[in-house]
Amino acid sequence: MVKDPSFYSACEHEWERIALQKRNDRENALAKFANWRTKVLEPTSDVSQLPLQKLTDRERNIVKYDATVLADLIRKRVYTSVEVVFAFAKAAVVAQDVTNCLTEIFIEEALDRAQELDQHLEVSGNVVGPLHGVPVSIKDHIKIKGLDTSTGYIGWAYKECADKDAVVVDILRKAGAVLFVKTQNPQSLLSLETNNNIYGRTTNPFNTKLTSGGSSGGESALIACHGSPLGVGTDIGGSIRVPAAHCGLYGLKGSVARLPHAGLLGSHDGMDAIVGCVGPLATSARDLELFCRVMLDAQPWLVEPPLLEMPWNKAVARGHGLPEKLSIAILWDDGVVTPDPPITLALKQYRDALIVAGHDVIDWQPLNHKEGWDLIVKLYLLDGGAEYHETMQKSGEPAVQQTAWILNHARGRGEYTVAEIFRLNLEREAFRAKALMHWNVTQQRTSTGRPVDAILCPIAPTLAPPHDTTSWWGYSSHWNVLDLPAVVFPVGRHKVDEALPQSRNGIERAIFTEWQSSTYDNAPVSLQLVGRRHNEERLLAMLNVVENVVSDRTSNQSAEVM
Repeated sequence: MVKDPSFYSACEHEWERIALQKRNDRENALAKFANWRTKVLEPTSDVSQLPLQKLTDRERNIVKYDATVLADLIRKRVYTSVEVVFAFAKAAVVAQDVTNCLTEIFIEEALDRAQELDQHLEVSGNVVGPLHGVPVSIKDHIKIKGLDTSTGYIGWAYKECADKDAVVVDILRKAGAVLFVKTQNPQSLLSLETNNNIYGRTTNPFNTKLTSGGSSGGESALIACHGSPLGVGTDIGGSIRVPAAHCGLYGLKGSVARLPHAGLLGSHDGMDAIVGCVGPLATSARDLELFCRVMLDAQPWLVEPPLLEMPWNKAVARGHGLPEKLSIAILWDDGVVTPDPPITLALKQYRDALIVAGHDVIDWQPLNHKEGWDLIVKLYLLDGGAEYHETMQKSGEPAVQQTAWILNHARGRGEYTVAEIFRLNLEREAFRAKALMHWNVTQQRTSTGRPVDAILCPIAPTLAPPHDTTSWWGYSSHWNVLDLPAVVFPVGRHKVDEALPQSRNGIERAIFTEWQSSTYDNAPVSLQLVGRRHNEERLLAMLNVVENVVSDRTSNQSAEVM
């Protein structure tokens, strides 16, 4: 570590010196891999493929596999865990250089663990578990024993060294996963953009002028740059799904009471009016299933009391019991902000493909998305944002722009009384009951005579937006209010330009002013599939059907052209 006092002389405030020291620590860790580093000498918008330039042909092949394939290839000894971890670590270092996505770096320890796993396989002939030797990255606020857990707050830096692993981390280790880096999250975590005063902003690999999303934006940027095959994030309003969508990945938000959530560090620990959940970001849908299966096969309800005892049903996740003819409802517009043209175009493509394949498709009538947003913001900020302000005041750091934006929703009011919180909880349950009935009565409009199986919808009103402009969470946070599982999947890249309709309100007007096709050049286009509560297996099975329908239709159209 640099000890020369002049190193910090340019810092006006103590919080700036702490931030500089954290960044210096990260640079010292990266300096051990100087020959892997890269530098973008000229401004460029797409840096997603730069990490591949530092890899050998064999390493490039490795980092293009998903976690499911990698686990199988390591088990069959096609690759060793050491060379797999080595390849992803090299790509991760470059990903950091071009997107600023990492926080804590412990690659040497990871390579030692990979060596142990290789020796175990060589001697015993058996793998430790289903993720034997596979590298996995972890969002910063998820505790890893012995590592700092600053969580994007200056005031927590060097003061929150984890004394034990989070439950999800413990399960991953026992399954044979190799942890090697932690990834950026925003100040406060309550943000759909990843930016904080410690490390700065994480950018989108496909267009660095755009956000990688938040609060799991470090994970999405890293994985999109081939720097990790599987990452762990958290979601309380879109924080897994939005980053996955903005970076062209798969991401799953499950129902709160299923996947383990103990051992995370964030503001409002203990609040249960609205609760975030742990979930995976990956390059394939089957990796989402693999992650969930690993988590629930470990019986986490035995160590985390709030979890339901609901073992993973592998057969259902692979389609057993799924009706031959699905009923899918499409949410075209939430009634607050019309989606960007590329998103609407993608919805039309999937609607047409589903109909041609014989599935039942109806329109989903939006149900009070603005009311849901107004409610969830109150649930986020029951104390009027006091804890967020107090945590920042301890170090003297200012709120970054997106933190200030969300906290502004509670401006002018104090904390709710106990009686008011009780009323808000009743309002939340009434909202959920109304939504459940709304879903059930779709049986009156489906050709199958049963309620719709899933809702196909946008994940956000725009593609990955320019930095500090995210201003409507209604397409993602709505499902958090209802505690419904939702999965995001990529459908392509932005190519077309279409006009937007006339705006209907101030929120929509502000977002519409940002629409220019060139702004979103190369941005991924993604959609979201929402299922019934506690039905993650069925949701992933339906995603497989939906993706295959479009894939089959595209293949047939290509064949006809040829």
